[in-house]
Amino acid sequence: MEYVKGSIGRVFTVRMDHGDDLLHGLESIARVEGIRSAMFLLLGAVREASLVVGPKESKVPPEVQWVNFQDVHEILGAGNIFYENGQPKIHLHAAAGRGTEPKVGCLRGKSEIFMVAEVFILELTGIAAERMFDADRGFAPVRFLENGPI
Repeated sequence: MEYVKGSIGRVFTVRMDHGDDLLHGLESIARVEGIRSAMFLLLGAVREASLVVGPKESKVPPEVQWVNFQDVHEILGAGNIFYENGQPKIHLHAAAGRGTEPKVGCLRGKSEIFMVAEVFILELTGIAAERMFDADRGFAPVRFLENGPI
């Protein structure tokens, strides 16, 4: 385990509207506002999305399972923003439900908003971190940098 200590910087309240792409919108805000490290919470609804719902087997690196939907689901999520290869990378875990069929997983790819989604971004300051791909694990975990805050 590793950890660093920082502080909450700027706070953003975001409304995304019908037809907006959730992940693309969050990446755009991070780029425009220079957000290098953040956490966020969101609630709303999506019309189309894809979720990674765990590995097919308990092995590393994992072969992931996908759930895709093209009908409206309510969504509640928590995630973070760190840079990877010079670009903001969104890591979002969400619960999406319609009727009595909830789905929980890591939201990836297209994520089209239905009606509205509200996102609350808390920028983290004093933290030097970025995502770096780890071939042994098969993904890009957050790595803390020794050179001080970005």
